[in-house]
Amino acid sequence: MNADKTQRLRLPKSPHLPKTVWALGFTSLFMDISSELIHGLLPLFLMVSLGASAAVLGLVEGIAEATASITRVFSGWLSDRLGRRKALAVAGYGLAAITKPLFPIASSVWLVAVARFLDRIGKGIRGAPRDALVADVTDPANRGAAFGLRQSLDTVGATVGPVLAIGLMLAFNDDIRTVLWFAVIPAAIAVAILVFGVKEPPPTAKQERVPIKAAEIARLGRFYWLVVGAGTVFTLARFSEASW
Repeated sequence: MNADKTQRLRLPKSPHLPKTVWALGFTSLFMDISSELIHGLLPLFLMVSLGASAAVLGLVEGIAEATASITRVFSGWLSDRLGRRKALAVAGYGLAAITKPLFPIASSVWLVAVARFLDRIGKGIRGAPRDALVADVTDPANRGAAFGLRQSLDTVGATVGPVLAIGLMLAFNDDIRTVLWFAVIPAAIAVAILVFGVKEPPPTAKQERVPIKAAEIARLGRFYWLVVGAGTVFTLARFSEASW
């Protein structure tokens, strides 16, 4: 009996991660190249090309990042509720890709603000179902490696994007609108990899419960709100990268 129990505890490890994990990783890589290429130039574009003030820049970035955080809360529940991950991930990445051409054609701060708002909605939508897909297609023994791979490729994209922006600005004599058009290419590649390279497993069990109920919030104790308050104060020190 002990031998049988030991055998059950020794989960076999696959020598290779599923292709879907690699596809999701490269999707993240190319989308981050696109997003960070724009993000690295956005303060310059808003303040120099469009004449925005530092306060307007902060407002645009603040709304954008808050939107992503709030949307992320509900996208996870919706992913469980529908029992489908890929469709939501495609919607999120697709929405982000659609916004990329809006930046180089923008003639006003408000169009940039709308593009950033939609882009961050896309980011909030795709995060939870993408990570759930990684978990769905990977056996428990390899999930750490799978998430590590995806996040590593994501980080590579976040590094390549600003470097590419600098190189393109040098190559095109600081023609920022031309450089912003290049962000469309990796965004389109990311969506194509997701659509054609990711295979979704059978639908998961649907979750009927809503993510947060008012009655549950009311039962949270004073200590919880003290922690939330302290976290809020410390978060104020985490300025957007656009302010640097």
